[in-house]
Amino acid sequence: MYKKILNKLKNKKVAIVGFGREGKSTYNFIRKYLKEQKLTILDKNVNLIVDSQFLLNDKNVTLILGNDYLNNLYMYDVIIKSPGISFKNIDITKFKDKITSEVNLLLENCNCQVIGVTGTKGKSTTSSLIYKIIKDQGYDAYLCGNIGIPVFDYIDKIKKNSIVVAEMSAYHTQFIKKSPHISIILNLFEEHLDFFGSKDLYFNSKLNMFKYQDKNDFALYSFDNNNLKKLVSVGNYNANFIKIESLNNVNDADNDSIICDEKYVYIKRNNRVTKLYDVDSERYLLGRHNIENIMFALAVSNILGLNNDEVVKSINNFKPLEHRMEFVGEFNNIKFYNDSIATIPEATINCIDTLKDINTLIFGGLDRKIDYSNFISYLNNSRIENFICMPDTGYEIGKKIKNKNVFFVEEMSDAVKIAYNKTKKGKICLLSPAASSYNKYKNFEEKGNDYKKNIREFF
Repeated sequence: MYKKILNKLKNKKVAIVGFGREGKSTYNFIRKYLKEQKLTILDKNVNLIVDSQFLLNDKNVTLILGNDYLNNLYMYDVIIKSPGISFKNIDITKFKDKITSEVNLLLENCNCQVIGVTGTKGKSTTSSLIYKIIKDQGYDAYLCGNIGIPVFDYIDKIKKNSIVVAEMSAYHTQFIKKSPHISIILNLFEEHLDFFGSKDLYFNSKLNMFKYQDKNDFALYSFDNNNLKKLVSVGNYNANFIKIESLNNVNDADNDSIICDEKYVYIKRNNRVTKLYDVDSERYLLGRHNIENIMFALAVSNILGLNNDEVVKSINNFKPLEHRMEFVGEFNNIKFYNDSIATIPEATINCIDTLKDINTLIFGGLDRKIDYSNFISYLNNSRIENFICMPDTGYEIGKKIKNKNVFFVEEMSDAVKIAYNKTKKGKICLLSPAASSYNKYKNFEEKGNDYKKNIREFF
């Protein structure tokens, strides 16, 4: 199937925009099979060649580097955009149809089963859980996309009977021209406004997951998320929709719904309600938000016709990913948790509500112009006693926290030191930024690792 992609690129003027992990994956795939194909690599980093010396030996590569690297995109036949590259400030009308990506090339050219997972929060956990469930039942499955594994790393291994689980950020969905067969939108909250410029553009990018589906496809979404509920109701979509929702009386649910009450997860089909999962099962995925992630996984499993008893085993054996309510350890009778993945206030609130016994919260990051008024009210009404505020949002929020111990720090080492001195014994210190980490760190992983490193060095 990958040969169809190569045929689309062969003898064309191809631009690879952005030469990070995905850009390099694109280059390596093309070079593996089209050794003489002329390529142009465009990147803002003027020192790119220092880290990519191998490009000096490629006579068929042209490099365009620096602040003006996006100036002449109209010149190319195919523009393969890396996810993190923003076109917010340039006019793309003349070449919009030429813009593609690894994920879009997969969707357009490979006739295997693709399950796409997007949403503001929960993408990595849900896509990884779905992948594990499918893999555990013996299928030829692949996990790729925003999870950190570029599609082209194994595009030539994917066969017609393969199942690809693709985690897709809004950067991936922005320019897709075909939607996955099974498309999931977990939730929609304000985020990435610096990249998209407005909430509406961000939300519309996510909804491309449903835009190109037909009557043979499946669209799964949270009916409990008001933003999603509203936008789906006014959209003109053609897929088979499956609602994921919480209800006190499951019999009130529509057909083709996955429903949860306080005890069980059910499916309702043909006016018949069937139990799928016991909410009180012993599992590693904690919190009500993870029950919703599990519900999406159960919905996919049902579509695929998987053995539900085996699905339940896979769910209960699934261990949380790093930086997601991760227990770092207990030191000096203080429990330290790392939730650096929490880049919006709703995610931080979910974590606080799940862990409950939090005495110290470390938070703050890049200011993306998100509305924090509800978050500030939540913190002021919480039982948390100590707030350690980091730049930039932490400083602004911290000024509005009343009748609590509020500390302002620049470095993670200072945050950990204060947490050690101020957190009550037997209680929890939690890192959960409620903001992006890009103002001081390369990504949320780097921030979480810095937190863990400082804890271990301090003790």
